[in-house]
Amino acid sequence: MKIKLLACAMFLTSASAFSQTVTEKDLQEIRGSFKKDASTTAIQNILTTQSSIKDNALNHDLQSQLDHLFKYRVAVKGITNQKSSGRCWMFTSMNVLRPSIMAKYNIDNFDFSHNYLYFWDIFEKANLYLENIIATASNPIDDREVVEFFKSPVGDGGVWNLYYNAALKYGVVPDAVMPETAHSNSTGQMISLINERLRMGGYNLRELAASGKKEKELRSEKQAILKDVYRMLALCLGEPPTQFTWRYKTKTGKIEEKQYTPKEFYNEITPADYSPENYIMIMNDPTRKYYKVYEIKNYRNTVEGINWVYLNLPNEDIKKAALASIKNNEAMYASCDVGKQHNRETGIMDPDMYDYQSLFGVKINMDKKARILTRQSGSSHAMLLIGCDTDNNENPTKWEFENSWGANAGNNGYLTFTDNWFNEYMFRLVIHRKYLDAKAIESLNQKTIQLPMWDYMN
Repeated sequence: MKIKLLACAMFLTSASAFSQTVTEKDLQEIRGSFKKDASTTAIQNILTTQSSIKDNALNHDLQSQLDHLFKYRVAVKGITNQKSSGRCWMFTSMNVLRPSIMAKYNIDNFDFSHNYLYFWDIFEKANLYLENIIATASNPIDDREVVEFFKSPVGDGGVWNLYYNAALKYGVVPDAVMPETAHSNSTGQMISLINERLRMGGYNLRELAASGKKEKELRSEKQAILKDVYRMLALCLGEPPTQFTWRYKTKTGKIEEKQYTPKEFYNEITPADYSPENYIMIMNDPTRKYYKVYEIKNYRNTVEGINWVYLNLPNEDIKKAALASIKNNEAMYASCDVGKQHNRETGIMDPDMYDYQSLFGVKINMDKKARILTRQSGSSHAMLLIGCDTDNNENPTKWEFENSWGANAGNNGYLTFTDNWFNEYMFRLVIHRKYLDAKAIESLNQKTIQLPMWDYMN
């Protein structure tokens, strides 16, 4: 013990040369750097009495330069509202399909039951978590993968492949068949309690495995846990239907009625080529090589489903493909860092929307790569990419999202963002392969590069 303490003391002594405490001399120099001139005093008076830093950093010169008009725009209708839930990825995946459904059935409005698919998403995530716990039962409790499993057994978050996995397995239903509930609209309490049950179950499974119990007994315990999860979901969300009758009125006033199972309805409303082979997730991640295909390990919701796979491309390639899709009236699943430089009052986003550097006199100017690697920026929200405005040479100047925060958010439910904002804070799209160029298509033939489940893009 004495040897260990001595070694520790020697380390601290040597380390102190590199990491010094803040001395009185340091403090004097730091204090002296804060000059209380007239402009500094004015800014301090403002910031100490007004709570919104954003309001005081708003770039007023920019406000009159941007509008919500677009040369090219997909024909969309109706704004959805995910309310206090993290289901943006599900809403966006479904919103991509809504225009074609309204055209197919000649109806003015249509929406899916997000509650129905949310039920099965959480249920399947619970099963995947328990399978992961069983698979790693012999690993130490502080193993990094085990820590990740216990840290968040299930949650609202996701990307497009989760919609594909769950919808393919369980189908989908119209909103009236399984309406939203208090706990699908505000998921925090329910998810917290389900995670508590899952952590207890995961711990018990590890204890059973450690005591020598066989796989059959572990599977029996897993089944009991899943029964509890199903009960909690059914009590909070309602029980999903196995078949239903859909009644709707066409634009001509005719009332139609038909019976379906959820999978039959999914097959009827989903494009024939709707698959990961045709709809490609493309990403702009400047921290990694472009024209490579990456796969995030274990990022899925069903055991048998596909993981999150993406092709990394330069922004220029992504923009060309996105503009082509919009011109062909096809909206795209998209995700971005929505909180950055976003004026919620006007629904406009631009890298210069808020001038924090001038307000504080402090440099805050990392590039996209640095922001990603330091976790300052990452994809936080999915929306539908539906519009693009261009200059006389067909170069994009600004873009438009259809959001899922209700019609009162932003510009009547839509968000406008400049092309410069696209460069800095747009991350991924799901787009039909026909809009990609030959180099991107060829890149899809590579073997995927697997990333860990704790990757910074997760």
